[in-house]
Amino acid sequence: MRIDVRSLLVNDIISDLSESFNVPIRNGSGVLAIEIPKVLGRGFIHGVNFDSGIGIMSYYCKFNQDISIHFLTDAVHPLKFIFCSEGQVGHTFQDREDFHNIETYQNIIVSNSGHKGHVLHFKANVQTHVSSLEILRSKFSQHSNYDFQDLDPGLKELFNDTVSKKPFFYQGHYSIKSADLMDEMISRKYRGFLRVIFLEGKSLEMLVIQISQYHDDQSRGNWPKILRKSDIKKVHHVAIRILANLGCNFTVESLAKEAGTNINKLQEGFKHEYNLTVNKYMQNKKLEAAKEMLMTSEKNISEIVTAIGLNNRSYFSKIFKEKYGVNPNYFLKTRKDEIGS
Repeated sequence: MRIDVRSLLVNDIISDLSESFNVPIRNGSGVLAIEIPKVLGRGFIHGVNFDSGIGIMSYYCKFNQDISIHFLTDAVHPLKFIFCSEGQVGHTFQDREDFHNIETYQNIIVSNSGHKGHVLHFKANVQTHVSSLEILRSKFSQHSNYDFQDLDPGLKELFNDTVSKKPFFYQGHYSIKSADLMDEMISRKYRGFLRVIFLEGKSLEMLVIQISQYHDDQSRGNWPKILRKSDIKKVHHVAIRILANLGCNFTVESLAKEAGTNINKLQEGFKHEYNLTVNKYMQNKKLEAAKEMLMTSEKNISEIVTAIGLNNRSYFSKIFKEKYGVNPNYFLKTRKDEIGS
């Protein structure tokens, strides 16, 4: 099914979609929302404009047929920062056939040339969450922008291109911070007026993060510094590696190398996922295993110390007491008392 949108502002786009779907618009203090009609699927689309020239649209939907939304207004289209949090969405330029598939945790920065628009493609029976920052450059550039100082030259040219002289396309993986920010934006933490200004602030914050990610990806010859969702898979791989080999004493450097990342990103990932450094996570898991063995196995303390890869019994007793508030002998004595009774 093809849907044509011939509006520029987010609020007007929602109005066009409302007519196409034949559903009413809900207005929550400027945040407009429509529900996907049951004959087409389920979910909703909402959006809001801000005076800064930024708007944001979010699609939370699962269509029961392929849907393509064509943005065709005869005007300079917004610069779009599109990110997919769930499922997938396709993008094509109005005048070209090359298809860009945006998978979960991927983002694109996109601008077409002249008055040419964009098409978003939603596949049938795929639960999808896609959001788009829509920037009207002619309006956004009127604000104090300090000539977009310190922006990457390509992005600086893009933001200054208020008449969209040439197309731009970039695709990457968006960061953990972006994912967390999207969770905040959909949390409905505030209502009414407070929700609108909350969303405007978060939209600007999202723009900062998106630009920072682009700069990070363009860093030639350096490891990217920003933590992405793809990096979390490497964190989980390392965590599983540690759990399966508690008798080993890995270095953070060797674990990072094995996972195909750098030390800083691995440490940042562990702090995000477990609120611990890699070494502290490793120590905690060793101590948890030691406690379990003290309570359920026939091993003595020396054997347990060896089993978790330590060679200093007094150090083991020290860190064990720091974690559990009692020394290892307490659990050993408890086990013997239970056996004796």
